[in-house]
Amino acid sequence: MTSSVKPYPDTQIYVDGAWRAGAKTIAVIDPATEAEIGRLSLASEQDLSDAAEAAARAFSAWRKVSPLERSKTMRRAADLLRERADEIAAIMTREQGKPLAEARGETLAGADIIDWFAEEGRRTYGRVVPSRTDAVRQIVTREPVGPVACFTPWNFPLNQAVRKVSAALASGCTVVLKGPEETPASCAALVQVFIDAGVPQGALNLVFGVPAEVSSYLIAHPAIRKISFTGSTPVGKLLAAKAGEHMKRATMELGGHAPAIVFADADIARAAKLLAGAKFRNAGQVCISPTRFLVQDAAYDEFLEHFVAATKTIKVGNGLAEGVQMGPLANDRRLAAMERLVADAREQGAKVLTGGERIGREGYFFAPTVLTDVPLSARIMNEEPFGPLALVSRFSTYEEAIAEANRLPYGLAAYAYTRSSATSAALSEDLETGMLSINHHGLALPEVPFGGVKDSGYGSEGGTEAMEPYLVTKFVTEHR
Repeated sequence: MTSSVKPYPDTQIYVDGAWRAGAKTIAVIDPATEAEIGRLSLASEQDLSDAAEAAARAFSAWRKVSPLERSKTMRRAADLLRERADEIAAIMTREQGKPLAEARGETLAGADIIDWFAEEGRRTYGRVVPSRTDAVRQIVTREPVGPVACFTPWNFPLNQAVRKVSAALASGCTVVLKGPEETPASCAALVQVFIDAGVPQGALNLVFGVPAEVSSYLIAHPAIRKISFTGSTPVGKLLAAKAGEHMKRATMELGGHAPAIVFADADIARAAKLLAGAKFRNAGQVCISPTRFLVQDAAYDEFLEHFVAATKTIKVGNGLAEGVQMGPLANDRRLAAMERLVADAREQGAKVLTGGERIGREGYFFAPTVLTDVPLSARIMNEEPFGPLALVSRFSTYEEAIAEANRLPYGLAAYAYTRSSATSAALSEDLETGMLSINHHGLALPEVPFGGVKDSGYGSEGGTEAMEPYLVTKFVTEHR
């Protein structure tokens, strides 16, 4: 166990340039020990009102700060985040459970995201439209939409928040960030980075509370012009409906049930190794995690042998311990969900090749699990597992693989392994997904789009597309 870990901090809300205590506090639990490690302040309705109004006041000034100066502030924030990466990573591991190396990687990736948006914010160009007469000038400009309410989850407490905050600030918007109650301190540390870098009073606010109450209040508040949400599809649909009631823009990054298609002509050993690493990263609590492994008949036995072997070598334990590759699930709800999904699959004839049960009696540890012969009627084949469960199935023909991959209403991410350029090209057209990674895992980089289709949401949180929802288009025509 790492001996130099600092005490876990209590977390307050941050409103209008100051940290303040909330109306009440709740416990923050270490998922590896089930012990209370700190307290979190929850915002009252007055706190939420103060935060929204502060963002509205700050917007009038922040929108007029030049893109160059906003970029400089954000670049300072990125540098500070890198300097504090070790400290923040230790906080994240204690509250979320992921191994320390993963937490540090998330923090450093967050700095890269800030840097990228800092530069992209300088490129929100307009254009001149040629007119039909010399007497008329036609100009298109881009302007920030206004104060934004951002709702972020616990599985990547820094990464999900930094995407939203960076895109908003870079485009000239101000933010009320509703952070995750289970993993608040690393999110608060991110906010402190922006504060120390010089983001002005009111431009960035952080609140916590009962999710349904906070979202209902902020979405309806007249100061808020846009929302951005990352979370489950059912909750996303509710928030999108609320946003629609008030004619407010929304970006929705929702659930997934990603197919991973392995064709017989692929490098099977490599595919199994990479897919196992992707599956059990963050204990499978990843929206783009591969979940349904579709393997062609001729490669099925070889893939399964390599994949199960790789799964069995994963060291599970407290994320602060040396050599741990997978930590606990983030909360007791996920643990109970894994047990229900596996039990249902077993009852319907599925085979458990490894794992399938809780590890120990302390902490929310669940063994990396591989299931085969899972019928389509099983809940796990239809509901996003969001945990360390891999479902391996056979297919014979290309058409069968596509039919299963597209069967569900989800469409966030998909993966494929093949040596055939013709197959790769066909997959690019036939798979109903927002993102497709072939022969490697290349999603979620700052400079590439990140978002889904169908019930997996709409909008992007990466690439140049991520700036679009935070900008409005104004057309000016002038007769000279």
